[in-house]
Amino acid sequence: MNSIDISQTLNCFNDHWSPRIIAELNGQHVKLAKFLGEFPWHAHPEEDEMFLVIQGSFTMEFRDRSVELREGQMLVVPRGIEHRPVATQECAVMMVEPAGLVNTGDSEVSDRTTTGTWITEQDP
Repeated sequence: MNSIDISQTLNCFNDHWSPRIIAELNGQHVKLAKFLGEFPWHAHPEEDEMFLVIQGSFTMEFRDRSVELREGQMLVVPRGIEHRPVATQECAVMMVEPAGLVNTGDSEVSDRTTTGTWITEQDP
């Protein structure tokens, strides 16, 4: 049981769309990621996702609307809803999602597909 310095942890990695797991509780992973550009359209048929903007801003696109999220704002995407995060400038986001959740959901597997990796001291 140690405290986690979010800013310091974000400085441990530079890649985009590659979430780092920083904690686990009640079958959920708490992840940090940096967003830049467009992520593929996808849905999670059985899982909800929570996004909290730590730094910067991004837009969560849905097929019928878009929601802009700024620092300190959060959004829960309900299971089964197709969505796509888009960031025109780099932003940092905390996510809470079921352990083992594949970030690209039901979309085609790509170089961005991951369940997240535990953060380590060795991350650049």
